[in-house]
Amino acid sequence: ESIITSQATEVGGLERTGAHSHIRGLGLDEKLEARVNSQGMVGQLRARRAAGVILKVIKQGKISGRAILMAGAPGTGKTAIAMAMSQELGDVPFTSLSASEIFSMEMSKPESLTQAFRRSIGVRIKEETEIIEGEVVEIQIDRSVTGVGPKTGKLTLKTTDMETIYDLGQKMINSLTKEKVMAGDVIQIDKVAGRITRLGRSFTRARDFDATGPDVKFVQCPDGELQKRKEVVHMVSLHEIDVINSRQQGFLALFSGDTGEIKPEVRDQINQKISEWCEEGKAEIVPGVLFIDEIHMLDMECFSFLNRALEDTMAPVVIMASNRGMSRIRGTNYQSPHGVPLDFLDRLLIISTQSYGEEEIKQILKIRCDEEEVEMADDALSVLTKVATETSLRYAIHLISTSHLVAQKRQANKVDVADIKRVYSLFLDEARSVQYLKDYQDEYLYNEIVPGQNDSMTIDQPSAST
Repeated sequence: ESIITSQATEVGGLERTGAHSHIRGLGLDEKLEARVNSQGMVGQLRARRAAGVILKVIKQGKISGRAILMAGAPGTGKTAIAMAMSQELGDVPFTSLSASEIFSMEMSKPESLTQAFRRSIGVRIKEETEIIEGEVVEIQIDRSVTGVGPKTGKLTLKTTDMETIYDLGQKMINSLTKEKVMAGDVIQIDKVAGRITRLGRSFTRARDFDATGPDVKFVQCPDGELQKRKEVVHMVSLHEIDVINSRQQGFLALFSGDTGEIKPEVRDQINQKISEWCEEGKAEIVPGVLFIDEIHMLDMECFSFLNRALEDTMAPVVIMASNRGMSRIRGTNYQSPHGVPLDFLDRLLIISTQSYGEEEIKQILKIRCDEEEVEMADDALSVLTKVATETSLRYAIHLISTSHLVAQKRQANKVDVADIKRVYSLFLDEARSVQYLKDYQDEYLYNEIVPGQNDSMTIDQPSAST
C-alpha cells in the first residue's frame, strides 16, 4: 500500500510589513481574466492577464529558457506582478535578485548568473520508505540492576485491525525517551532512518486526564496494517546539489554561505546523474522562475552570457523588469530600448505596464492602510489620493505610516486631513525637493546647476575624440 502522509509544523517567525506584503496572487479567475481588485492586485488588467498565461505555461513544466520583460514607468507594479507570480507558483522554485547583485568581488559575473539560474531549477526526487504507524499500547524498558550495560525493552503497537510486540534496542529506547512517548500516543517509525514521530494522542485516551495542554493533538487510531510503504518527495535546487558536491563539509556549506566558484566539471557530472535519475523515474526536473529586477544595470558581458544560457535545456523561465526608455547599454556608448541590446531584446516577450488612474490609486492606498493597520478617514484618503496623483504613488504610501504616528501623537484612533497636511509639510517629494535646491542653490557645496538649464536629467555626451 502506498500512502503519502503530511505533517503540519508550526513555525513562529517575525512578521513585518513590506512593500509588497499585501500581494496574495495575480487575482485571476478560472478563465485567466483579471479581476479589477483581487488578492491585493489593482488595475494592470492586461499585464496580469499576460502574466497568468505565462504562469500556466510554467506550472505545466514543459518549457524552459523563455524570457519575459516587464517594461513600464516607475511605480506601475512590475515587481508586484512578479511577487504575485511567486505566490501563485507554490512549490515551483522562485529566485528574485537585483541586477546590481551580479557585480560582486567574490566571484565572476558568469558564475553569479549561473548560480542564480541553478537556484531557479528544482529537482523533485521521489523515494519509497517503509514506516510503522500505530497506537502505543505499552512500553516496557528493562534496565540492569547495577545500572551498567545496554537497556532492552518491548514496544506494543496496535491498529484497529492488529496488534504486534516489537523488541527495542538502545537507539530506539533513546528515541522514545527523547520524544516522551507514552501509552496512548500515536507514533510513526521510519524503519530506514530509525526516526520516531509523534502524530498525536489517541481519541480513546482523551479522558485519561482531566486537563490537557493546548498543544495536545488528538488523532484517530490508524487502521489496516502496521507496516506501510510511504512515498517521500524531496524538492531541492540544482545549486544546493552543486554546493553539497563541491565542498568537503558537504551540506554544511549551505548554512555557512561560503559557496565560492563551483567547477564546471562538478556541474556536468551532476547534470548527467540527474538525467539518469529522470530516465529511471527517480527524479523530475521542475523549471522555476528567475526574476531579475533593474535589468538595464547589466553590461554586455552579462547579456552575452544570458543569450547562451537561455538556450540550455536546464534553464528556468527568466522574468526581467526595467523602468528605462531609450538608454545607454552599460559598458558601451550605444543606446537601446530599455537599456537592453537589440539581439537580446528580440528573444523576449514584452509585457507593458500602464500608469494607474485616480480610482486605482485610491484602492491601492486603501489596501496599504489595511495592511499597515492604519484607520484613515474618507476625506483624508481622498487628500492622500490627490497627493499621489500629483507626486507619486510611492511617496503617498510612505505618508501612511508617518501620518499614523502623528495621529497617535494627538491620541487619535483615525488619521485625519490635518495629519496628512502635517507630514506633507515635513517630508518633501521629488518636485518640491528640486525646487528647494533651485531656491537655495548658492548655499550648497559644489553646485553645478547652470542658470537657465532645465530640471530634467542630462547625459554626458562622449567627445568626438572618443
